[in-house]
Amino acid sequence: MSSINSILQRSQAAFAVYKKVSGKQKALFLEAIASAIESLGHPLIQTAMQETRLPEVRLVGERGRTCSQLRQFSALVTEGSWVDARIDTALADRAPLPKPDIRKMLVPLGPVVVFGASNFPFAYSTAGVDTCSALAAGCTVVLKAHPAHPQTSELVAQAIQLAIKETGMPDDVFIHVPDSSFETGKALVQHPFTKAVGFTGSFAGGKALFDYAAQRPEPIPVFAEMGSLNPVFILPKALVARSDKVADMYGASITQGVGQFCTKPGLLFGVQSEQLERFKTQLADRLKAIAPATMLHSGIAESYVHNRASALRQAGVTLLAESNAQPLPEQGTPTLAVVRAHDFIQNQQLSEEVFGPYSLLIAADDIHQMKVAAALLPGQLTATIIGEEEELHAFSDLAELLAEKAGRVVINGVPTGVEVCPSMHHGGPFPATTDARFTSVGTDAIKRFVRPVSFQNFPQKLLPDELKDSNPLGIWRLFNNEWKK
Repeated sequence: MSSINSILQRSQAAFAVYKKVSGKQKALFLEAIASAIESLGHPLIQTAMQETRLPEVRLVGERGRTCSQLRQFSALVTEGSWVDARIDTALADRAPLPKPDIRKMLVPLGPVVVFGASNFPFAYSTAGVDTCSALAAGCTVVLKAHPAHPQTSELVAQAIQLAIKETGMPDDVFIHVPDSSFETGKALVQHPFTKAVGFTGSFAGGKALFDYAAQRPEPIPVFAEMGSLNPVFILPKALVARSDKVADMYGASITQGVGQFCTKPGLLFGVQSEQLERFKTQLADRLKAIAPATMLHSGIAESYVHNRASALRQAGVTLLAESNAQPLPEQGTPTLAVVRAHDFIQNQQLSEEVFGPYSLLIAADDIHQMKVAAALLPGQLTATIIGEEEELHAFSDLAELLAEKAGRVVINGVPTGVEVCPSMHHGGPFPATTDARFTSVGTDAIKRFVRPVSFQNFPQKLLPDELKDSNPLGIWRLFNNEWKK
């Protein structure tokens, strides 16, 4: 595609300039993007409401999160130590061989193709975490807009263009591509100037992009977040002590955002008992009282109806509760199903995500059977344990097992509500993501779009400023195993 070739050529040319921009200049650019988005005011929210069907309060909060992310990355690149500069000076007199001067730091990969997400039109879309972390790293960005909210994406893209002009960045440091075709997505990923891909969405979409990237003469990394079941393990004594509170938490968590979060708890595990039966009734009552709500777009609504019906048809699965209110077209019905652990273990299809307000409760014969089921689960973004302190200690091996399965293990909470902070890891073993070593939330997301380079025996004038003895940027560096500014 000639247009795609032109876009990536422009992005590559801009990268040759932008990769040399200082951290403080990039920080001003990121701050300017945040301010420009905020200046769009309520018309931006109204547009997003019309396109995504999300409520105003949710979108206002998500816009705030997006601008906060931009400012967090601004602070990161201003401070500068994220480049992990390491300096080992020469030892000419070392025997039997002299030691050379070696200095290492992280450098940007090059143009990054980002695919906007449908369920987070701000935080994981045009100026979302993939875009702002790539720009913070010194990469240029080609953004493929999501077709579910094209006008929202266009407005945010215009804000980024305004910030480019205000801060003197290269014109093509960010390029907005509104084309929604699969062929365009494939061409963007497989163009030789593309050096990495960021994606949030379905397993089918993320895996297709991963395969496209692997088929290139020069394979490139694809950082795809592809969803999760987010299993929850409710221990017996917790049900005795507070089953009603747990039901309250999970009734809200399963249906938050009409179940359209990648961290929605899709599986609940418990040991068969009178207390578990009581919990079933309590959670069922919560879900019956929650009205169906409109989903993001017709495609997602249709998929939910189909996948929910397929899950309920599986052997041993029983519908326990659904909303008392009849759904309107394109609405998702809150649903709770139940199955014995034996049947769950025998049926791999029950470990497939149903995107929407659906959850499956698995009744195990004992803790051992619960652990067997846990061991068979595929990779997850999150896993949660609900328990009293004494049983958390008694079954600590369950927490150890779940740490092998998930990128984040939660104790006595819910997986929904991802805190944007440096210690947050939003990623997990395949198929939750294509690379469990990296996060798509928090400032560590910058590490996806950089690589280390060692500079050996370089004259001071040729070194990057971060590695010079004079350290004009004032960043922290590891200097012969001692941190110094």
